[in-house]
Amino acid sequence: MDAAIAGLERRVRLMFGQTWLIGLGAVLLAGSAIGAALYFESLPTTLRIAVGPTTGDDARLIAAMAAQFDRDRAAIRLRPILKDGPVEAAAAVDSGEADLAVVRRDRAYPKQGLAVAVLRENVVAMIVPAAGSLARGVAAGRGAARSKAKRGASASIEKLEKVEQIAGKRIGVIGRGGANTDLLNVVLRQYGIAPEKVTIVPLDPDDVATSLRSHPVDVIFGAGPVTSKFFTDAIAAAAKGGNDPHFLPITASEAITKRLPVYEATELKKGVFGGHSPLPEDDVDTIGYSHYIVAQQGLQESVVSDLTRLIFSVRERLAAEFPTARQIQKPDTDKDAVVLAHPGAAAFIDDHLQSFFDKYSDFIYLGVMLLSGLGSGAAWLTSYSRADGQIRKLRPVETLLDMAKTARAIETIDALDTLREEIDEILRKTMSEVERKELDAAVLFPLSVALNQAQTAICERRAELVARPSAPAPAPAQVTPLRVASGE
Repeated sequence: MDAAIAGLERRVRLMFGQTWLIGLGAVLLAGSAIGAALYFESLPTTLRIAVGPTTGDDARLIAAMAAQFDRDRAAIRLRPILKDGPVEAAAAVDSGEADLAVVRRDRAYPKQGLAVAVLRENVVAMIVPAAGSLARGVAAGRGAARSKAKRGASASIEKLEKVEQIAGKRIGVIGRGGANTDLLNVVLRQYGIAPEKVTIVPLDPDDVATSLRSHPVDVIFGAGPVTSKFFTDAIAAAAKGGNDPHFLPITASEAITKRLPVYEATELKKGVFGGHSPLPEDDVDTIGYSHYIVAQQGLQESVVSDLTRLIFSVRERLAAEFPTARQIQKPDTDKDAVVLAHPGAAAFIDDHLQSFFDKYSDFIYLGVMLLSGLGSGAAWLTSYSRADGQIRKLRPVETLLDMAKTARAIETIDALDTLREEIDEILRKTMSEVERKELDAAVLFPLSVALNQAQTAICERRAELVARPSAPAPAPAQVTPLRVASGE
């Protein structure tokens, strides 16, 4: 039993004798966890953004924005997913294929999308070419009969002052995919003109002049940013010498926006297109719509805040190559806005971004509590270990006191000599620990008292044993002589 208890005590001492290592390990583990969290937090977040069409201005601008983020080693990276158009891009957000999308609000707006930025504002321009311009199809060197027919057509075209007058005319629509044709039909229906009453001529936005040379028109219909190259090309093709084209006002713009809130009533400001003389000569009523960068509703707010900050930080650097980048604007952050902003974008725009402490206060609080608990536990283990070490150091005192008690009951000198040898061994070990500075004065004093007590007990018992009289030797046994009977 004593041997088992002694073995258990040794195991306990081994367990608690290295408590500082346990505490150090706990601190290192907590530090490693915090370091890992900070490392993963610092890794860039890649967001998939759907945009289309592939050859459109939006796709090129998003590709340039993604490249700029990469060069800046930004916390957010963009991975464009090319689609056929804004409708397919919006569907990619709703299906979860993309985190972001560039959408045209009048075409399709994702159910799960919230605005991050207004990528660009677009306006509708209805341009009536000047007499003799490329867009009208009148060129020098053609036959007199054809010129006469064209002059008749010119007189007809020059009289175009209202949208109501375009019935029966050829309308050149700049764009791809039919989106702007649908927009033209919205205008026509507002003025009671059946779509089949006009002839639609598609115009390539990348080469308007060539399209017009092959297919002259009476009116050019375009929709996009006022800085778009196709507007510049169309106006140049619609001008002849000092004669500039003029613009048809959409006077029913307010009515259209009331009926279809996806559009906005706006104006072509005087002189916005420049030219020999300010074009247009006066403000012209029209309608417009916006392209948005939208994010999935469930996308983390801090990620969207970082994305919004990066978008507005790179727009000026992109403007040299993409002038429309300057038109990137903040979305309306009011709660009753027609197009709701993502909470992350609103936090950046309204300057309500959370600080590092605000963002991670819960984790910091829990971490402090954990470290406090670990520290308290380590302190308790250290205290327990020190108490156990103190008990271990006082164990020889207890042994010497037991020896003193044992010495008083020993009956032989040889046993006393054996006990003294054990005391000498304890003394030798004690002197060795003193040399290694493992014992302090608090232990040495009771140890010296116990040692003196044990030695005194041995000396006193030895004196008692020496003074004790020897036991008398036993008397020899009486031998009775045998008598031999006479005659025997």
